[in-house]
Amino acid sequence: MTDLEAQLRKAVRGEVGFDVTSRALTTMDASNYRRVPLGVVAPADADDVAAALEVCRSHGVPVVARGGGTSIAGQATGTGVVLDFTRHMNRLLSLDPASRTAVVQPGLVLDRLQEAAAPHGLRFGPDPSTHGRCTLGGMIGNNSCGSHSVAWGTTADSVHRLDVVTARGERLRLGQGWAGAPDGLRELVDGELARLRTGFPELPRRISGYALDALLPENGADVARSFCGSEGTLGVLTEAVVQLVEAPRARALAVLGYADEGAAAEAAAGLLVHRPLTVEGMAADLVPSATALPRGGAWLFVETGADSGAEARARAEEIVRAADVLDALVVTDPAGQRALWRIREDASGTATRMPDGTEAWPGWEDCAVPPRRLGAYLRDFRRLLGSHGLRGTPYGHFGDGCIHVRIDFDLLTEAGVGRFRRFSEELADLVVAHGGSLSGEHGDGMARAELLPRMYGDDMVALFERAKAVWDPDDLLNPGMLVRPAPLDSRLRFSVLPREPVDVAFGYPADGGDFTAAVRRCVGVAKCRTATASGPAVMCPSFRATGEEAHSTRGRARLLHEMLAGEAGGLVTDGWRSTEVRDALDLCLSCKGCRSDCPVGVDMATYKAEFLHHHYAGRRRPAAHYSMGRLPVWLRLVDRLRAAAVVNALASAGPLAAVAKRLAGIAPERRIPRLAPVTFSRWWEARDARGTGDLVVLWPDTFTEHLSPSVGQAAVRVLEAAGLRVALPPTVHLAKPPVGDGRTVALDPVSVLRGRGRVCCGLTYVSTGQLDRARAVLRRTLDLMDPVLETTTPVVVLEPSCAAALRTDLPELLHGDPRAALLASRVLTFAEALERLAPHWRPPALDRPVVGQTHCHQHAVLGDTADRRLREAAGLTGELTGGCCGLAGDFGFEKGHFEVSRACAEEQLLPSVRQAPEGAAVLADGYSCRTQLEQLAGVRGRHLAELLAEGLTAGP
Repeated sequence: MTDLEAQLRKAVRGEVGFDVTSRALTTMDASNYRRVPLGVVAPADADDVAAALEVCRSHGVPVVARGGGTSIAGQATGTGVVLDFTRHMNRLLSLDPASRTAVVQPGLVLDRLQEAAAPHGLRFGPDPSTHGRCTLGGMIGNNSCGSHSVAWGTTADSVHRLDVVTARGERLRLGQGWAGAPDGLRELVDGELARLRTGFPELPRRISGYALDALLPENGADVARSFCGSEGTLGVLTEAVVQLVEAPRARALAVLGYADEGAAAEAAAGLLVHRPLTVEGMAADLVPSATALPRGGAWLFVETGADSGAEARARAEEIVRAADVLDALVVTDPAGQRALWRIREDASGTATRMPDGTEAWPGWEDCAVPPRRLGAYLRDFRRLLGSHGLRGTPYGHFGDGCIHVRIDFDLLTEAGVGRFRRFSEELADLVVAHGGSLSGEHGDGMARAELLPRMYGDDMVALFERAKAVWDPDDLLNPGMLVRPAPLDSRLRFSVLPREPVDVAFGYPADGGDFTAAVRRCVGVAKCRTATASGPAVMCPSFRATGEEAHSTRGRARLLHEMLAGEAGGLVTDGWRSTEVRDALDLCLSCKGCRSDCPVGVDMATYKAEFLHHHYAGRRRPAAHYSMGRLPVWLRLVDRLRAAAVVNALASAGPLAAVAKRLAGIAPERRIPRLAPVTFSRWWEARDARGTGDLVVLWPDTFTEHLSPSVGQAAVRVLEAAGLRVALPPTVHLAKPPVGDGRTVALDPVSVLRGRGRVCCGLTYVSTGQLDRARAVLRRTLDLMDPVLETTTPVVVLEPSCAAALRTDLPELLHGDPRAALLASRVLTFAEALERLAPHWRPPALDRPVVGQTHCHQHAVLGDTADRRLREAAGLTGELTGGCCGLAGDFGFEKGHFEVSRACAEEQLLPSVRQAPEGAAVLADGYSCRTQLEQLAGVRGRHLAELLAEGLTAGP
């Protein structure tokens, strides 16, 4: 233990982390930059902050304050000690509806303040797209804005009083009339009044530099306002009194369609006279599907507010009439508005990929110009991009003249980094020529501070340095930000990554087969760090259960980044053998939620499987990998021995079950599920062939086969009732396709010698990282499926996790075998099969409510549109929840995971079941979901096929 670490542990009551994991999690924010800290302190209160600053000052170690870590310019990283306010100093201390103020700690997430203010008809005005994870302290440090700034301004407009601790331990309460000003600040301002009155551009989104003009007497000598946007360089915030605004009782959203972004930009400033709440712009390049939007190539999202829905709509329609648009849409339904806003908010992530999949990066994420000049600026900006051979898609706060854009910089090669610098210098000059600010929302940080002399001139920047010295004479707080900056092309986070592709098992088709590129996908927008899953979202259940960054998708990606960096400067130096990476991935449920919910498509389930494959290569694995990871083997053995009854008896005997669970690595809190006395395939073989319609192959997954054959039986009944002919996959490698009814086969001696087999999706092997075995199983499966693949027969898979494995893991593991992609393309879910193959069939009228949860793999990989339509056609009402059930295959059964598994279930699934209306059916298509419901709630969940089959039996 270093002397610094020892003194910090002695001085503060909060946590002190100098370990590899704690440091790795804070090396980066959402920018292009990486700085490795010495350690991390999570202060318990203001006294801890003062104590930590005193220790760091005595050692000459710099300090950086960090909130949600979503800054885009690099200011939330540091080489000394990072103060993490999200762990303890994250409370709403009070809220006074009468004065419309709230007292908050710096680590409070914005959405928590909004939730507390909403019952009083109030809200905090600024609302960045990261509102579900950004903190008030970070917003004050960056002077954040958000989409409603045309109505409610920046964070500085909403700050009333700030409590800060200076680097030398002085506690100040900042406010108007020089309240809390450190010694020397007033004298500095009084000597520079003329410069301060003429040296700042007039525009609503001027965030760059220090806001020293707020200290002018005509501006109220507002020290608190001047502190906003200082990026943690002047003092450390410990408490804030913020002003709230009255939230409109009703809102309407007008989406205005224009031919292109230039036309939308030209129109934006003219709409401000109608006093809208937002004027947001984006182009078609950032929209995965424009079906929900009006006709056009770019759109303005203009929100109006009023006391009634009718009045809000009338205001929106007035704006539509006043705007010169190609097409328009006015939405008053709150759910519809949220869906449309989600398209805009996800742009911060989707913009990191060009339409062709090329990477794009921040760096010029938020410069701003006067709104009336936005159209001309964008034209010049496009020309500048073209002259450097670069591409980017602007979007953002058109009403305030603030543009976000990610650009396809090459930040991996020396030539590419050189072009990044030249473009940055020329763009800074262009912004200044249009009367703009280098930063209009996210601050200067490492990305733009070097260029501030181009905007303000050397004399004003020298004044900034003098102001910094008044507040922080030892340059202890976030040095290198705003004044005396490092070069903008230094400390790039990509510089330590390997240049050659890493040898991996999966194909990573979306990343050119490069695992390093896959890990680079995480840009730090931190959508995985939201405290609640909104709507159908799943990501990231382990973070919501633990609240720990290490158990978020971003945290795990950061550790993988450090692992890949390795000896080139990474914190994790033992590569695939890393215990730090293993421990961070241990609580990943492999739910695949990040694959769909992460704006940049990080797929941590795949990265986890890849890591475990290498980590345990040639080594003994955890017991659960042998027991549950090879579950298909054991269950087939039980079936061959006809030993299901014996196994069930032993599993129900307490002492024997306890021993078995201990040997198998199963959590002692879990009950071992009962095996079916008759497998699905044996039931199938005993029945008569039926059906005369189109042939479908029904996949007998391990769970349906051995644990829940009633689901398979029900599915057969429904598929046949819909006029389809059902067959099971071949169990031998055939010399030629099946004949006749699809059950009769012609065998040759070679086929017989190879013996019988069973198709398998390989899911349990993949989730435990046994990828060599998974590939062998999948190759055997493809061999068995050869005769099916020679036809056009679809394959119906009832278990969502197995369907997802066949759709994604199969072609990505066997990317050299064309049969893998072919089988993946044939896979249909139960609802998709009925919708596509029996479009005229009508399900029985069940007419009852349902509760439950959409399977996480269904949400992430398969989609549930067909399921929703099938439920609606059957009269099944009610929405299924999002989130994850928490069992997630072997995860919830594995020793040490029970509490997290239960916490995940308690988030949405179990409450929805407890609050179910009278007569509601509990719908759960996944075997894991049904098991979790049974073991934690004593409730029987059913597959949709079972509900429909019951309806067929009960019908006329």
